[in-house]
Amino acid sequence: MSLGSLDRSDDRAPYKQIADQLRGAIERGELKPGDRLPSEADLMRHYDIARMTARQAIQELRTEGRVVAEQGRGVFVRLPAPVRRLASDRFARRHRDAGKAAFIAEAEKAGVAPSVDDIQVSRGPAPQPVRERLGLDEPGEVVIRSRRYLAEGLPVETAVSYIPADLADGTAIAEQDTGPGGIYARLEEAGHELAHFTEEVSARMPTVEERRRLKIPSGTPVLLVVRTAYDTAGRAVEVCDTVKAAPAYVLEYDFPAR
Repeated sequence: MSLGSLDRSDDRAPYKQIADQLRGAIERGELKPGDRLPSEADLMRHYDIARMTARQAIQELRTEGRVVAEQGRGVFVRLPAPVRRLASDRFARRHRDAGKAAFIAEAEKAGVAPSVDDIQVSRGPAPQPVRERLGLDEPGEVVIRSRRYLAEGLPVETAVSYIPADLADGTAIAEQDTGPGGIYARLEEAGHELAHFTEEVSARMPTVEERRRLKIPSGTPVLLVVRTAYDTAGRAVEVCDTVKAAPAYVLEYDFPAR
């Protein structure tokens, strides 16, 4: 990319002008996902500024979640556009029939390559809020599936699912690989046809561990989505607790006007 120049008559601070130019280069596609930003030294030489000014300009973009710093390598552009999470479509049966879990279908529609890593499967008592959502008596034995979702190789979400042990036992839900269509496909194969879902959405600042796993800078919020899945008999068959890097998502909801 070609860097511009500072407008000395502009009331904005120099670092904000530089951040605007870098932001514009990202939005125009001159800096693409995975591209390295000019270093602090590059900015200092080009604009004839102090290191602190260059650092503040880059920090503006880090705070917005547009770029991510990698130790010893530099600062790189994050995703080109957020994953659009369409609530009315994401759990459509046609996606499961095509062998795609919800995140895979959404990421592909957004034009980004999806992947999953850090999959951990365990078994134990459900936390009290989860036990209450699932309607389980103590100790509320559940299979716990934890994983991290990535788009274009960058982490955008972590998720932990809790499935009643009596539903998961003897199925691939209790295995590392749930197979095509994911947890919901296996539940329906076992006779628990899904009827509806409820979700609670909130936001907060991330913990240190969440920042580490999602590779997001300080000052970047996360979205929390807690989902409960119900079968046609009215039984809660899964609770999924997700933490999403806010800049990586647009949450879209479609409501009937009646």
